Amino acid sequence: MKKSNQQITRTFQTILLMVLVVFSSAFTTITAQNDPVRLGFIPLTDCSPIVMAKELGLFKKYGVEVVVTKESSWANVRDKILTGELDGAHCLYSMPFSVYTGVGGKAGSEMKIAMMLNVNGQAITLSKDFCGKVGFKQMNKVTPVVAAKLKAEKEVTFAMTFPGGTHDLWLRNWMSIAGLNQKAVKIITIPPPQMVANMKVGNMDGFCVGEPWGGVAVKQGIGFTQVASQDIWKDHPEKALVVNKDFSAKRKADLVKVMKAVMEACIWLDNPVNRKKAAAIIGRAPYVNAPADVIENRLMGNYDLGCNQGTQVYAKDYMLFHKGGMVNFPRKSHAIWAMAQFVRFGYLKEAPNYAAIADKLILDDLYKEVAASMKIKVPNDDMKPFALTMDKTVFDPANPAAYLKVVKR
Repeated sequence: MKKSNQQITRTFQTILLMVLVVFSSAFTTITAQNDPVRLGFIPLTDCSPIVMAKELGLFKKYGVEVVVTKESSWANVRDKILTGELDGAHCLYSMPFSVYTGVGGKAGSEMKIAMMLNVNGQAITLSKDFCGKVGFKQMNKVTPVVAAKLKAEKEVTFAMTFPGGTHDLWLRNWMSIAGLNQKAVKIITIPPPQMVANMKVGNMDGFCVGEPWGGVAVKQGIGFTQVASQDIWKDHPEKALVVNKDFSAKRKADLVKVMKAVMEACIWLDNPVNRKKAAAIIGRAPYVNAPADVIENRLMGNYDLGCNQGTQVYAKDYMLFHKGGMVNFPRKSHAIWAMAQFVRFGYLKEAPNYAAIADKLILDDLYKEVAASMKIKVPNDDMKPFALTMDKTVFDPANPAAYLKVVKR
């Protein structure tokens, strides 16, 4: 009888333990689902969709609580998304591919692209030392001027914001178009909001970064715009809403709500009437912390180039956030192009499995669901050949190897 009682006790304890485990798991799941969604951003004009979704009450409209936090660098954003400290963030669109392939992080680490946030709106800024020696879009003068400075000072330094990130790719494409040997100069990584200060003290001769920092350099008289990224590639992909892998799988409903709110903010931002208000808000200290007039001017396509070059007006190819749905669809062809650049510029010795990686990291099916629910047209141009505006080499996403055989390095 005593033995029987002991067996009953053990059985009861086992059942109780199982109940507690199930309850604990359910409680944890419920708690996680009720947690606010944590979204990060870097102080750049194109963080506007996330910031304005918050400021306009759009997250609340779609029934999701979101905490928005300013981050210090793209590496910081990467680490926080991978560890789950952030559920998602405003992010360089090429960054998930850079990280996964080992260019900008631990190979095999997954960050998911939910949707695109904007096109255009980045720039190559040169220091005032080059003023009068090379002008706006004078690509044929870049290499001779750099060569002369190398002869005089032994070193010329350019900055970008993350290895394999978009600013890195625009910088290297600019060098290629200009005929400038990458190995002849020094390329360093600097977080976006620190670019202007570093140029001011002479730490670099030029940089590639998103607005407003190119405009701020002009306003402060320390640099000038040599070319805008949309001159290199009109309507190029730029920032994306990138999310944590587990968040995208376990809190899909919340992600959908976030995407709808951000999409509505993108539509709102593409109305020129709203851009002045957006500039005033994102210019505040908690966000970009930059002069609202600089943000507004470049948002409206009015570029004071600096160095007595006058103003360049971009009528249809300034920073865009929606464009009738053309902006927000995450294209696999653009992912494959970015990874081909990693091979082209020596980051990768061998070609990665382009299609498989694009399939793994882009949530295009989820995007299509969200777009359909909001009656937004999904473009049908993905995986079709294209060429950049300045570099006319045709890129066929179905055959990156053919492109790499002929494109300038």
